[in-house]
Amino acid sequence: MTGDASRSRTPGAGSTRRRVRSGEDFDIIIGFLGFWALVLLVVTVWMEVTAQPALGWALGLLASLLALYGMIRLRRKLPDRR
Repeated sequence: MTGDASRSRTPGAGSTRRRVRSGEDFDIIIGFLGFWALVLLVVTVWMEVTAQPALGWALGLLASLLALYGMIRLRRKLPDRR
């Protein structure tokens, strides 16, 4: 008889590290989306100022802002970085 089945399984340092790492991954994605939202904002404003069609750029900006908002809401549920 082996003691494998009766051994209690407690989460080790690896699982905590994975949760913190996943939070850092969310931070990277949030930064990426924030950068492109800023680029799309500048392009949209430029297209409006120069009287060119800007609907597509504005819709892209809206989509990136909604994705950014969703990622920030998901990130709040994860633990802080250490």
